[in-house]
Amino acid sequence: MPASRHPETRAIHVEIPDLDGARPLNVPLYQTANFAYDHTEDLAEAINRPESFAYLRNSNPTVRALENAVTSLEGGAAALATASGMGAIHTVLHTVLSSGDHVIAQKHLYGGTFALLKDLAARFGIETTYIDAQDPAEVAAALRPTTKVLYLETLSNPTAQVTDLPAFFAAGQEAGLVSIVDNTFASPVGCRPIEMGADVVVHSSTKFLSGHCDVLGGIAVFADAGLHRSVWSRSLETGPIADPFAAWLTLRGLGTLGLRMRRHHENADALARFLSQHPGVEKVHWPGLEDHPGHAIARRLLPNGYGGVFAIDVAGGRKETLEFTRRLQLADRAVSLGGYKTLVQQPSATSHRSMDAEGLRAIGITEGTVRIAVGLEHIDDLCADFAQALD
Repeated sequence: MPASRHPETRAIHVEIPDLDGARPLNVPLYQTANFAYDHTEDLAEAINRPESFAYLRNSNPTVRALENAVTSLEGGAAALATASGMGAIHTVLHTVLSSGDHVIAQKHLYGGTFALLKDLAARFGIETTYIDAQDPAEVAAALRPTTKVLYLETLSNPTAQVTDLPAFFAAGQEAGLVSIVDNTFASPVGCRPIEMGADVVVHSSTKFLSGHCDVLGGIAVFADAGLHRSVWSRSLETGPIADPFAAWLTLRGLGTLGLRMRRHHENADALARFLSQHPGVEKVHWPGLEDHPGHAIARRLLPNGYGGVFAIDVAGGRKETLEFTRRLQLADRAVSLGGYKTLVQQPSATSHRSMDAEGLRAIGITEGTVRIAVGLEHIDDLCADFAQALD
């Protein structure tokens, strides 16, 4: 597809193979674990090539269609679809890192990623230096001879901190690092980090890419085909490959990605502004607000919107926060995000539960912090529901 096509169009016009002149409008579900060949030598060749099909752990036509679609959306060279977002992150890090290596990562990270980095330090001596990710000079200051990876998030989980990605990627390239960025919160509609200099972009495709709260998946997109080949080879050993049905469900959701992201952003922006005026809310962490510290960077890097997730700090303490979430009628108390329903959770008790109190305070999470994954409901109903819960 021509590079000039917009992501909304790319998400709909997914490459589908011809079948003797006929072409299905949707990608078929190839629910098979293995493939047969007429000649043994053909099978032997296929088993060692990521382009071929032999066994599901190698690849599958439905999974390949998803990988190609998201590769096109992100402007990469190739992709690897996995069974979960953490599966994608784990496989990439375990490929590019060895015992004794060093990682530079931003402080504001998804709790699962933080837990993985903590585990790598304990098991393999792979240490991580955490930076504020506000000044690219922090990269040079944190460098060691063993530093291999720079790890960032487009929009941090859960407080939506925005990092100047091009500047940090340039600093990483100068130091010879592999720059990895989690683009889940922004989606390829909001941001395309490979075009800014990222080496690897990861997504929890459970979230905005699929959009229906009914599938678990992840994907890593690579700027370089050689790095993709290395990670693919690693995946043959660890087995995180995506299930064909999960890939098919994700492809089904991908067609409406552009429409959904527009509504997610509009609803999140309106709800964030409404809550910023409510006396029951101490602070709103939404980069669309003019007083958010990352607002100027967000406007530059995310011209199509800032996704649909933000956090608030409820006035009072743990008791008031629990009462507020209990009283919500439309918003469900559940983990995850990116679906059509609005969800709320307390990061200190869920996504970031592996962090101690000091670590939580360092990234701005308190017992009163509530992450809101804004859905597609009518905004008037959402505002009314949050108002009655706070009142």
